[in-house]
Amino acid sequence: MSKAVLLTNGRRIYNDELVKTEVLIVDGKIKAIGEHIQAPSDAEKVDLDNGLITPGLIDVHVHLREPGYTNKETIATGSKAAAHGGFTTIAAMANLNPTCDTPEKFKEQVDRNEKAGLVKILQYSPVTVGRAGKQAVNVAEQYAAGARLFSDDGAGIQDAGVVYQAMQQLAKVNAPLCDHAQDNQLAQNGVINDGATIAKKLALPGMPAISETAQIARNLVIAQATGVHYHVCHVSTKESIDLIRHAKQQGINVTCEVTPHHLLLADADIKEDDAEFKMNPPLRQRLDQQACLIGLLDGTIDCIATDHAPHTDAEKQQGFLKSPNGIVGSETAFALLYTHFVKTGIFTLTQLIDWMAVKPQAIFNLDNAGLLKVGDPADIAVFDIDHQDVIQPDQFFSKGHNTPFVGEQVYGMTKRTYVDGKLVYLEGEGQCKKRND
Repeated sequence: MSKAVLLTNGRRIYNDELVKTEVLIVDGKIKAIGEHIQAPSDAEKVDLDNGLITPGLIDVHVHLREPGYTNKETIATGSKAAAHGGFTTIAAMANLNPTCDTPEKFKEQVDRNEKAGLVKILQYSPVTVGRAGKQAVNVAEQYAAGARLFSDDGAGIQDAGVVYQAMQQLAKVNAPLCDHAQDNQLAQNGVINDGATIAKKLALPGMPAISETAQIARNLVIAQATGVHYHVCHVSTKESIDLIRHAKQQGINVTCEVTPHHLLLADADIKEDDAEFKMNPPLRQRLDQQACLIGLLDGTIDCIATDHAPHTDAEKQQGFLKSPNGIVGSETAFALLYTHFVKTGIFTLTQLIDWMAVKPQAIFNLDNAGLLKVGDPADIAVFDIDHQDVIQPDQFFSKGHNTPFVGEQVYGMTKRTYVDGKLVYLEGEGQCKKRND
C-alpha cells in the first residue's frame, strides 16, 4: 500500500461557489473530500496555499509526434507539457510515421505511450489505412486491439464512400469517428481564412469557411444513416455550428469540440505574415469567434480541446506559405480561458471545468479518468487563480514554442498535478516526475 496523502488548504468549486476543501488520497484513489478530514497519522500533508482543486483536465486532441517527428515532440515531452497544464488524460492523434493502422502497430504505439508517458494517454486509431483516405481500416480488429477513438485528423476524408464504410463499422462497436472536416477542393490550398480584409492585405491564398461546413454537412447525413457517434474536431465556423445545432435537434448522434485559439482569436488579430497564427482550420472572422462562444454556452459545442500541435522554431519562422499548421496549447489552455472568460464573467468556473474535464469524460466514456469523486482515481489538478503569471515559452516542457500568446499575463497556472495519486508536476520544479517512478 502506498502512503496516504492529505491535500489541505485548498478550494474547489461546489454549487458554483468556492469552498474550502481537503482531499485524502489512499492507494491512488480519492478516499475522502471535505473541509475537515480525519487522515491517518502517517499521512503526508500537503499545503496547497489556497489553490483551486479540480478534476484532472482531459484533452481529447493532442499531437505527440512519436514515432516519425520527434524533432517536434516526443511522448515524454508532450505528456510533460500536459501535466504542466493540469491535464491528466490526453488523447493522441494518429498522424505518425508509421501510423498505427493495424492491430500490431496499434499495440506497439500503446506500449510506447505507457513506457514514456507521464499522464494517461488514449491512443487514436486512424480511420483509413495509412491515413490516405482510400480504404477504411478493419475497425473490428483495431477495436479488439484496444482502440476506442478513431480519427484521420490532419486530413479530411475526401471519399464519401470510405466515410460511409468506416461509419458502418464504427457503429457496430459503438466507437466514434472524430473528424477533421475539410473538403480539399473547396479549401483551394488556402493558408489563412478567406476573408475580405486580412488574406488580401497579406496577399495570401484564403481557405473558405465552406471547406469545413460542406464536409460536416455531408458527414452528418452519413452519420444519421449509420447511427454512428460523429464527433467534429476543432469546429471553427458559424455555419458549421448552426449545422451541428440543427443536427442535434434532429436526434443525430453528433458532438463537437472547440479550441482555445478559436475562442480567443480571429483573423483580424493577424497583423503580419506571422506563422505563429497559422493553424488548420484557420482563425476565422469575429462573427465565427462569437459563434463559438455562443455554441459553448448553449450546449451545441460539447467540450474544449487544445489541438496541441508542436513544431520546431525553424519550421514556424517561414511565414504562412511555408510553415506547417498548428500551435501548442497544453500548457496554456486553462490559464488563458480562466483569465479571458471566467475572470471577466463570460463563463463560470463550473462551466470551464465541465468543458475541460467532465464533458470529455462523458461523451467518450473514459472510465480511467477521475472526476473528483470519492472512489475515483486521484487524477487531480491544482491551479493558482490568485496570482498573475506570464506565458513564456522558455518555461514550456513541450519541445514546441509555437504560440501567438507569448507574453500574455494570465491567472490560473498549474501548481500541482496528480495522476492516480502520484505527483507528476510540481510548480517550480525543473522537471516533471514519471508516473511510474
